[in-house]
This record gives sequence, structure tokens and C-alpha cells, in this order.
Amino acid sequence: MSRSWGETGARVSRLAAALVSKGLAAGDRIAVLANNGTSYFEAWFAIPWAAGVIVPLNTRLALPELAFQLGDAGVRHLLYGTEYGETARALLAQGVVTSILAMDGDSVDSCDTLIAATPPIDEVAASIDLAGIFYTGGTTGLPKGVMLSHANLTAMASNLLAHIDFREGDVLFHAAPMFHLADIGTLFGTMAAGTHVFRRQLDAETMIEDFIEHRVTHCFTVPTIIERLVGSPSSQGRSFDALRILGYGGAPMTSGSQAAARARFPNAGFCQGYGQTEFPAATILTPEDHLSDDPAKLGSCGRACFGYDIRIVDDEGGECPAGTVGEIVGRGDNVMMGYWNRPEETAEVLQYGWIHTRDAGRMDENGYITVTDRLKDMIVSAAENIYSIEVENALSWHPAVAEVAVVGLPDSEWGERVHAIIALADGAAEPGAEELADFCRERIARYKVPKSFELRREPLPRSAAGKILKRNLRAEALAADD
Repeated sequence: MSRSWGETGARVSRLAAALVSKGLAAGDRIAVLANNGTSYFEAWFAIPWAAGVIVPLNTRLALPELAFQLGDAGVRHLLYGTEYGETARALLAQGVVTSILAMDGDSVDSCDTLIAATPPIDEVAASIDLAGIFYTGGTTGLPKGVMLSHANLTAMASNLLAHIDFREGDVLFHAAPMFHLADIGTLFGTMAAGTHVFRRQLDAETMIEDFIEHRVTHCFTVPTIIERLVGSPSSQGRSFDALRILGYGGAPMTSGSQAAARARFPNAGFCQGYGQTEFPAATILTPEDHLSDDPAKLGSCGRACFGYDIRIVDDEGGECPAGTVGEIVGRGDNVMMGYWNRPEETAEVLQYGWIHTRDAGRMDENGYITVTDRLKDMIVSAAENIYSIEVENALSWHPAVAEVAVVGLPDSEWGERVHAIIALADGAAEPGAEELADFCRERIARYKVPKSFELRREPLPRSAAGKILKRNLRAEALAADD
């Protein structure tokens, strides 16, 4: 199925009218629980058209987690994809929401039916700054609702267009989940009048076929998806000559994975971004940067995007010298309005106009930023600070390693010891601990080499944004130590 921009605009205005007829008032929060698709895309624009506030929901959450977010945001209306009908009805039965509306299908009360039956309306004029509430992953405590304004989202999209070569007629494949800001192309692809390609369910094989059939020019995803594309038998011997930009973010891409991806997609320019829900799309490592043979530059997440300021600060808030690790802080039109109904937590991270990311990193003399770790995940062993990404990069080159996560575990002698959890490549023989340690010693300082290794045959757990869940892995390792 394909639609023109004219058809899409008409459907958006009709869906906005239908939402108003269902009781959506200016400033009301309306949640979306659905997989990627044209219906989700229409909702992204119809909700603000009707002066509502969108609350995208993570499709991987359990019912109690969804109920918490809906209750926290004061959501009354829920749009849902057909795959989540049972969940939507359960939330309605529990009184969490007061109305639900199917986004697709031929039921009497689905969005498709209402769009066909409802006349369009002009965009509702309302002074509602808040565009959406985006919940953080909830890996530490209760999730927080990040408030982003229309100006925040517009700044993010405009800024990306200033850095990424995307033109009218280009074709963007949506590989990231649309409930997450990692799907940055929803906004800037529309601003440039590009073509959007959606898949409700993703796997490497269908992505490869879509790339070829639709002559996809741009795709933004996470490193694990790129690794699967590279390793898929379906990609071997195929031409991806239309693919101009392959972007990644949400997690670092190891040195070994970068080399393999460049070899597999030689015509594509690679770019990487860093940001948070609170500070989206803050940096970019451009395709030109990726042509460098400087390992330090390739291991960075690039420089601050146009119009944003980023600094590295110490514990007292003073700016760190070039090359010194500290906390990444930033400011710009993309910085969130705050956390929904959490003024104290907002005040903790928003200080004097700067967002404190709680990420550790360093900046070189040319402004290139390397994210070293979450501040709380830094490993301190024998009074030395060790940043896990350096160890992970070293291990990623071993042919038996498919994925790796490095965490710190308590150690009576060292304070903490470096522990590596490795997912083995398919068919790979299990390497011994000494072999892995020797392999690391060839690439990093001896004090950074893991003291212990854990080998797995299954993939490492990841969040919906593609980040390895180190907290879960560390908890499992701690339990095994007891």
C-alpha cells in the first residue's frame, strides 16, 4: 500500500476531526500503543493537529508498567494497533483509560472507519507548547515522563537536516520503533517531503528485501540491527547501490562491527548520533568523519550539532580540560521542558539552562566527544577508572565474540573487578579465559583486562532502544557470585 502526501494530509485532518469528536480537548494526553506503520505515522501528526499531546508507549512493557505510565500522564484516550487489542481492552476494563480506539481494521470504531466517515477540520488553534510526553526506559526506579515541546521537536528535525543529506524524493526506512525518539526520520523525513517505508515487524531478511524493492536511501537504527544485516545470508551478493546513509545510535558500535559494516555497504555513508530523550540528537559523527583513519575519531560520537553547546564538567561543575573524563552537559533548543509532574527531579538535571546527562565522556581539542560510560557504571579497580566501552571494543575483534558487555563486580582485593559477559558467535568454539585475556592485553592496558568472563550462546538482553541491559547482567552476575 502506498499513499501520496496529499492523501496523507487529508487523512491526518480527518483523524484529528474524529479525535475531537471523541472528546479530545486541547492539552489532553492521548497515548499510542502500536507497531510501526502508516497508522502510527498519521497519529503522530493528527494528535497535535487536534491540539492534543501524544504519549507513545513502549510495546514491550507489561500491563502494570503501561498502567503506571498512563496514570502518571493522566491519559484518558488510547489508540492501539490490532496486535494490542487485548491489552487495550484490559486497560479500559481496569479504568486506567476511559476510551480506546483501534488504529486499523474495519470495526465500526476504528481510525480507518472514522477517517472515511469524518469531514476534515482545520488545525486547532491552541497555545499548547507541550507536544509529547516520552517515558524513559525505567531501568532505574520508576520511569519519568520527558516533556518535549513543539519547538524541541522542530529544532531537532531542522538541525538534523542541516547535517544529513536528505532531499525530496529520498526514501527512508523506519527501522527504529516509532514510540522511541530513535525514529528521528518521522519528523525530518516529513519536513523534507521524503518517502517513508514502514514495517510492522522487523527482521534482517525483510529489511534487506525492502531496501532493494523500494531503493531505500536512508536508514537509522542501532548497532545490533546493522550487525544482523551484515551477517544475514540474504545480504550476500546483493547490491545496495541506492543506500546513501546508514545511521546508528542508542549504543556505541564497536570497532570490529564498524569495519564489517563498511565492508558490506561500501556505497553508504555512515553517521552516528548521541543524545537522550531529555536531550535528543545532540551530536553527530558525519559520513565525512567516518572516512577518517583516526581510531579516536571513529570511536567518538562526533561533535555537537549546529546551535547546541556541549561541555564536559567535573564534580564541581567546572569545565574539564580536553581529553579529561567528566559529565556531559548540554544546552540548546532541543533540551526538554522537564519531567512531567516531577519538579524536584527536573531541577536536579536542569541547572542554569544546562541539561546534566549523567553520562561520562571526554572531548578532544577539536570538539569530538567520546561517551565512556554512564557515570554510575564506571568501574574503579585498584584506584584506576576503567570505562567499559574500551574493554568491549577490544573484545569485539575476537572472532568468537558476537556481543559483549562489561560490568564491574565487587572484589575483595581490587575493590571492583572487570567482568565481561560474552554472547558467542554462531558455531564458534568457546575460547578460554586466558585466551581472551591475552587477546585483550594486545589492545588495552593490563589493568583494564577482565578478571573474569562469562560465555553465553544466547543474545544479550537489550532495551527497546537497542541498549544492552547492563544493570540486569550485573545483577545476574552478582547473584551467581553469592
